[in-house]
Amino acid sequence: MNKDIFKIQKTKLEGKVKVSGAKNNALKLLTASVLTNDIVEIYNSPNLLLDMQVHIGMLNQMGKQCFEKDGYLKIQEINLIPELNWDERSIRNSLLILGCLTTRFGRGSVPLPGGCKLGDRKYDIHVMILRELGAKVWEEEGYLFTSSKGRLKGTDLYLPIRSTGATENAILCASLAEGKTTIWNPHIRPEIIDLIFMLNKMGAKIKVFGQKCIEVLGVNKLNGVSHTAIPDNMEALTWAIGSVVTNGEIEIENFPFEHLEVPLIYLRESGMKYFKNKNSLIVRGGTPYPIEISTGPYPGINSDMQPLFAVYSAMSKGDSKIIDLRFPGRYEYAEQLGKMGMNYEIIGDMLIIKGGNQLNGTNVTATDLRAGISLLLAGLTADGETIINNAWQIERGYEKLDQKLKSLGAKFK
Repeated sequence: MNKDIFKIQKTKLEGKVKVSGAKNNALKLLTASVLTNDIVEIYNSPNLLLDMQVHIGMLNQMGKQCFEKDGYLKIQEINLIPELNWDERSIRNSLLILGCLTTRFGRGSVPLPGGCKLGDRKYDIHVMILRELGAKVWEEEGYLFTSSKGRLKGTDLYLPIRSTGATENAILCASLAEGKTTIWNPHIRPEIIDLIFMLNKMGAKIKVFGQKCIEVLGVNKLNGVSHTAIPDNMEALTWAIGSVVTNGEIEIENFPFEHLEVPLIYLRESGMKYFKNKNSLIVRGGTPYPIEISTGPYPGINSDMQPLFAVYSAMSKGDSKIIDLRFPGRYEYAEQLGKMGMNYEIIGDMLIIKGGNQLNGTNVTATDLRAGISLLLAGLTADGETIINNAWQIERGYEKLDQKLKSLGAKFK
């Protein structure tokens, strides 16, 4: 099978599917293992994700040893060095690896970050965090380098935007820094709360004061831990929306209700029919109605979700409006959906979708992970065959995707 191309045909999705561990949670748990020389065990770990495989490879290269089984990852240290010499595809998590190396060893080097290109997504805030904690940071031949005299020093960190990655890096750096660090204007979301939960189990001293601030009292050493990753809310939302747009019926097991309260309210009011069980959500299709949403910090609709809502809007009769406040103009995928027949226009930072047209299969390209999954959902509703190029992007964030699609009856290869 050519992993760079997916072929999908119109399908009504029906059956059961279990949500895997969250990509954006598990990657950060792996990074936290750099802070200790003890064994770290991760359960519900989505090891088969492409981004996870990249991160596991990075850990192995630096001197960790990773043992993988289905849904389980054991990380032990052999001889960790504070240098990530990596010439394969990079991921944005390399910035967090740099923070961990710097706070533990007083120096570090990693390749410049990769991942999805989402607007003006630079790494200046990460550099600011390291510098304000006392490190020198410079760029050289495609790598970021750091050095500090002794331990990083706790301070007040004022984040200019509620950035998930910057909040995580500040927490990781401060965990082994000297003294108290207060992180102002943090982005509090489930993945960050769970990272803090694991770090505290390892011996860190971290307190959260809502969206106001996070206080971290640095410790000298962190210990090993066994921890379970949270379910992936993006995957859960994908199957829920997939059920509606294909007029199918899916029982979604391991569903993270508490992490999707706001999106579920929007979807319920926009035509989705669902029923809650103890640990699953049953979605029995429904008729999509037009929506008007803007993305924002948790518990709102995050930026990753809006391409899914765009497909939902394309299947509804009427005009829908989407504004992405985190990454203004993150609508490159709309051009690809337009090739399939979605009627849309972009006015300023607003995406307007005139829904109700039948989509048709054609050749499209996944420009990033979330764009890719929106094209796949659209392909499940389109007449004819949809061919998705650059489809490896989707497998960065959806574990066992082919197995799960086929178990739901999808015509997929």
